[in-house]
Amino acid sequence: MTVNMNMNAPEFDRIAREIFGPVYISIAGQIKAKTCITKGVCLDLGTGGGYLGIALARITDLDFYLLDSSREMVEIARCNIIDAGLTGRLHAIHGDVHDIPLAESSVELVISRGSIFFWKDKVKAFREIYRVLAPGGVAYIGGGLGAREVRQQVMEKMKQASRTLPGMNNKKNDHQAEYREALQKACIVDSSVTRSEVGLWIEIRKQNS
Repeated sequence: MTVNMNMNAPEFDRIAREIFGPVYISIAGQIKAKTCITKGVCLDLGTGGGYLGIALARITDLDFYLLDSSREMVEIARCNIIDAGLTGRLHAIHGDVHDIPLAESSVELVISRGSIFFWKDKVKAFREIYRVLAPGGVAYIGGGLGAREVRQQVMEKMKQASRTLPGMNNKKNDHQAEYREALQKACIVDSSVTRSEVGLWIEIRKQNS
């Protein structure tokens, strides 16, 4: 069974919490180390239950918008924010990456793990991400399972649960060329697409004017 957005929200959240919990903590550390952004406003796209944003909030002073296109997931994220004791800093909102409901140049950091696989128009999405980034801001978007030991733990749990991840059975097609082409069409110059042991990640930087 493939983990995807067609799964009912409570089941999707259960898998994120019970299987992927350590992944979000690992990736939050990865984001902090890569971007060096610890203050300002962060937008988590396709947040699901909000676990990546919550993990990053615990190691930074950032405030957050946790955005998801599913109203049910937004409600789950709101409950998770309350449970985490972070209601003053994290706000779950309904919206779509193709039409982000935030003002131009309003966030210092944009993050997302896994949602890019479901974007219908990546060029439009990248343009929207660049629009909301403040000068000097960074977007860190992609997919991965964090550090090697975390990845091994999650893969074993997925195997035990007879589940697979998007792209697991087609490792040769890692979409790097597709993402580079979409970034070029979106007229985003300062960007990179890299694959390493921590996954495939896209970095976008908006230069100071």
